[in-house]
Amino acid sequence: MYDFVVVGVGPAGARFSRRAAEDGYDVLALEKGTVGTPLACSGHVSTDVWNFTGEGARAELFQNEIYGARFHVGGPHSDAYPFYKREVASNVIDRVGLDRHLADLAREAGADVREERTVTEVTEHRDRVEVVASGPDGTVTHEAKMVAGCDGARSRVRDALGLSEPGELLHGVLAFSEENDHQDFVDVHLTAPTFFAWRIPRGEAGVEYGLAAPPGVEVTKHFEELIDGYEIDVAHRCSGAIPIGPPDRVTTRRGFLIGDAAAQTKPFTGGGILYGMTSADHAARQIDPDRPTTLAAYEHAWRDDLKREMELGHWLRRAYSFPEPVQRVGLGTLSGEIGVHMDRPTSLFSTEHLKALLSRA
Repeated sequence: MYDFVVVGVGPAGARFSRRAAEDGYDVLALEKGTVGTPLACSGHVSTDVWNFTGEGARAELFQNEIYGARFHVGGPHSDAYPFYKREVASNVIDRVGLDRHLADLAREAGADVREERTVTEVTEHRDRVEVVASGPDGTVTHEAKMVAGCDGARSRVRDALGLSEPGELLHGVLAFSEENDHQDFVDVHLTAPTFFAWRIPRGEAGVEYGLAAPPGVEVTKHFEELIDGYEIDVAHRCSGAIPIGPPDRVTTRRGFLIGDAAAQTKPFTGGGILYGMTSADHAARQIDPDRPTTLAAYEHAWRDDLKREMELGHWLRRAYSFPEPVQRVGLGTLSGEIGVHMDRPTSLFSTEHLKALLSRA
């Protein structure tokens, strides 16, 4: 009988496994493939990511420093509206390497991390959960006091527990070119319907191109237009679902969701690495596998932390659908130095941002 079976060993699952194991709990973490693959997420993150990693992580994973973003209403050759900070705003990292690093930290803490295990069934009982997984040892049933669903946007655990799906699932596409690019700005294109496309320089690791949009939009067509506009050849294409809008509840009697499975993502970018790991910390602090009532404390904790950020993020997202002339006027008026944290939209009202606005005068 494990204390926790964790399904999915991405950043959220690995972080929770590590923290729970550090607290002395018996943790089994199951990953359906190899940790970190297939890649389906951007490697552009805030510098806060290093607060969740171990010693030497930056030297191992770092690819480039970013100071700001150039916003475009049109394609690659359209007018650019720069938003920037005087200090480093974000980093570009080895995204696959991050997952593997976090999984290694979970193992070092004592979690039993197993790869090539596909969870096929999750059954919740009054006093335990049963998790059936197939892998190199055949089909095995694991029993635990609780199950943590960290298995992504199309979570099997979420479905098995009868929890609601995210409010929206975007379709995201990524591809990479081999060109060296040490620029310290990313490019954001408000050309994809109701969302955006991007170009992220990764230093000697190449350049990342991406686009996300809701179902029904011809994502591949819009992505090809982006690539053609940059006149570049890309390889290593990948795609995935991006959940936006968490359901009203992410817990049951003996189960809970973290990360993309709970749609703990930024509504205005779709990024979920930092929100997922932050929520994993809340789960580790609040949940006692011997006391199912503590799941309510987890629900309150992560929502209290991220609710305002998500609500304001939804308002920012609406600006992507403004008529083009309105977007141009807005970007032209607001562009310049900023004091905004990329994971915290509430920083729009911070003293740092106010100082940056006043400095323009």
